[in-house]
Amino acid sequence: MKVVLFCRVSTSGQEYDRQVNELSALALSSGWSVEGIFAEKISGAKKNVERAELMKMVEFVEVNNIDKVLVTELSRLGRDTLQVLEVIELLYSKGISLYIHNYGIETLTKEGKVNAMSQFMITILAEVARMERKTIRERVASGYINYRKQGGQVGRKVGYRKTEEQMKEQYTKEIQLLKKGLSLRNIQAITTTSINTLRKLKQMM
Repeated sequence: MKVVLFCRVSTSGQEYDRQVNELSALALSSGWSVEGIFAEKISGAKKNVERAELMKMVEFVEVNNIDKVLVTELSRLGRDTLQVLEVIELLYSKGISLYIHNYGIETLTKEGKVNAMSQFMITILAEVARMERKTIRERVASGYINYRKQGGQVGRKVGYRKTEEQMKEQYTKEIQLLKKGLSLRNIQAITTTSINTLRKLKQMM
C-alpha cells in the first residue's frame, strides 16, 4: 500500500515535525510504504491553487499511483470548508483515499467505494459550506440593493437564454460531480450553483 504524508502549519515559527513523526509511525505500524512527504508553512485560508505544496502533492499521487494520503486532522488540508471539500473530491475522482488520523477514518473503503462514515462527515462539511455561502450571498444581495438604489442595473438582458452547449461548457465541474453520484445539495454546497441549474444539467446528461 503506497501512501504520502501531508502536513501543514500556519506560520513560519511553527514546525510540522510532530505531524510527520505521528504519520510515519502510523504508516510503519500499518505496513504502508511512505512514497513522499509534503509539508507546507502557509495559512489554511489560502485558496488551493495558491498552495504550491498541495498542488505538488495532488500531481504526485496521480502520477505515482498512490493509494492513500495521510493527514493528522482534516484542518491540515485547510481552514476553508469549500477548499477542503474540493481536495477530498479531487482525490476521490482519482480513486485515492484520504486517511484522517485523529478520526481514524478514511474516505474510501478497500474496494474503492465511498466510506459511509466519511460520507456523513463530508455531508456535514457540505452543510457548513452551504451556510457560509448563504452568508456571502446575503452580503452580495445587500450590495446589489444598495447599487440599484443608486441607479445601477444588474441581471442579464431580457430574453437571453444559454444553449445546452454553453451550459455544459460553463458547468463542467458540476457535471463531473453529478456523474459521480453526489447529491444535488452537496454539489450546491461545493459549487454554489443553484439547485434548479443542477436539475437542468442532470436532465441534459
